Amino acid sequence: MPIRTNRGRAAVYRRLWGWPLRSPRHLAVSIIIFVVVVVALGVIIPRVLDRKPADPSAAAGQTSTSAQGTQVGQLPSSATSLPTKVAPPSISASAAPPQADAQLIAELWAENWIKPPPDDDVNKWLAQLRPYTTEEFLAQMATIDPKNVPTRITQKVKAKKSFTSSADFEVGTDSGKVVITLVKTPANEWRVNSYTKAD
Repeated sequence: MPIRTNRGRAAVYRRLWGWPLRSPRHLAVSIIIFVVVVVALGVIIPRVLDRKPADPSAAAGQTSTSAQGTQVGQLPSSATSLPTKVAPPSISASAAPPQADAQLIAELWAENWIKPPPDDDVNKWLAQLRPYTTEEFLAQMATIDPKNVPTRITQKVKAKKSFTSSADFEVGTDSGKVVITLVKTPANEWRVNSYTKAD
């Protein structure tokens, strides 16, 4: 039966509050329960508070960014860097003497660059350049007609400027001087990343 009088409620409350004082065992159990409740609150409350973002605008920005990347058929934002892309040479890179393996790659690349296959097959030409060229630059070279490249080297490859992660080498051809730029890949190997006509 429900308690309908104030006297009855007071009696129930007195029994509840007086229960811990009835015996030492009751008191010990009450203290243990109290400690468990305090510890649980101390663990749960910080976790609940940490879930709330401090800056609502930052949370909104994160939500919109994640929403952009989760739409079906949508590419990630342009800020995402692709792992296969070779970083361009840094302007503030430390100068360093030309490395022998970088010069060797430049020489081998130049020799294969001026020697397209007899049938001028672009795929065969790119295949012989692949061991010395970055994949990114190889894709750009696929648009070049091998018939338009120089046919003869008139001056040996020589270092023009060199840094710890990039180097420029100059080579003379029957079409003029060309500057070959090499970069050091994440695998610590030198590869040709571009070439331009010398000034």
